Amino acid sequence: MRCVIARFPFDLTKSGVLESMKGIKPEQVFSESVIIGCRTYPVKQVGQVVTRQDRRDFSVGEVVRAMTQLGFTCRGLTRAAAHARVLSPLQQASAMLGIPATV
Repeated sequence: MRCVIARFPFDLTKSGVLESMKGIKPEQVFSESVIIGCRTYPVKQVGQVVTRQDRRDFSVGEVVRAMTQLGFTCRGLTRAAAHARVLSPLQQASAMLGIPATV
C-alpha cells in the first residue's frame, strides 16, 4: 500500500512491517500504540523503524492511518492510564488501598 508519511511516499505491506519490527523490543507506551504480532509498540517507535526517519519528522496520525489501513490494531491512551500517570506516588498508593490521600 502506498502512503505518505512526513511528505515522503512509502510502499508499505503488512508483511514488510512485521519483518521490520521483528526483533525490535517495544518501548514503554505512554500514548497511542500499535499491536504488531503479539507486542504493543508506541506509534512513534513503529514510524521510526518503518520509515527510518526521525520521530520529529512525522505525526502520530500519519502512522496510525497507515497502520490501520494495513490491518493493524491501533489504540489510543485510555482515560484510566492518563489519570494514573498524573497521580503522585502517595495518591497512587492511597488509591490502591482504597483510602483517600490527604495532602
